[in-house]
Amino acid sequence: MPDYEVIESLVNSIEIPKDGTLSRTLHRDDTVKVVLFGFAGGQELSQHTAAVPAFIEILQGDVRVTLDGEEKELSSGSWIFMNANVPHAVYARTDAVMLLTMLTGAKSE
Repeated sequence: MPDYEVIESLVNSIEIPKDGTLSRTLHRDDTVKVVLFGFAGGQELSQHTAAVPAFIEILQGDVRVTLDGEEKELSSGSWIFMNANVPHAVYARTDAVMLLTMLTGAKSE
């Protein structure tokens, strides 16, 4: 078994549902968890926190991300780093694809 994995097109690796949000875990080990999300326009992940640091990458579409009460209008190519326990929410203004990388091996303070 190889020591690597290749996904040639992240955007083509998830279906955008007609109404709702779909997620697919791409990788998980002791240090990192990577999840791909497909959002129908108008869908959202309500405010929550993560116990570990995380990265969000917007791969397709337009979203509004609320980070610790501050709203950011983002689109394809946008990137976010969040420390652990930062309240955040994601609202898809259009159909959107988002990659979430959680540093599960990191310890929160």
